[in-house]
Amino acid sequence: QVQLVESGGGLVQAGGSLRLSCAASGIIFRINAMGWYRQAPGKQRELVAAITNGGSINYADSVKGRFTISRDNAKNTVYLQMNSLKPEDTAVYYCNANVTDTRTWKRDDYWGQGTQVTVSS
Repeated sequence: QVQLVESGGGLVQAGGSLRLSCAASGIIFRINAMGWYRQAPGKQRELVAAITNGGSINYADSVKGRFTISRDNAKNTVYLQMNSLKPEDTAVYYCNANVTDTRTWKRDDYWGQGTQVTVSS
């Protein structure tokens, strides 16, 4: 089993910054892609940013130029630096990891517990 532990959410004023972290731990595994999703009240969960093992990155159009995703493979940790935050960025942010169990070579998706980000106007 793989555990994802998130940190870094909170309350910030519009225009401010926050940095989210997500550390993965568990049984012998290989992490493929890691990413961040968010879900606002009454809305579907949406991709914010993702980064593959090779460093390829994908951002939602709404966060391009403001958010930066990065990854420390040695620490099995992914970060999301969020700058110029807007009230519409308010949501619960979830970490996601696509993982290969190197004993069975089975791939699975794992999710963190979510961290609240609130941006006040």
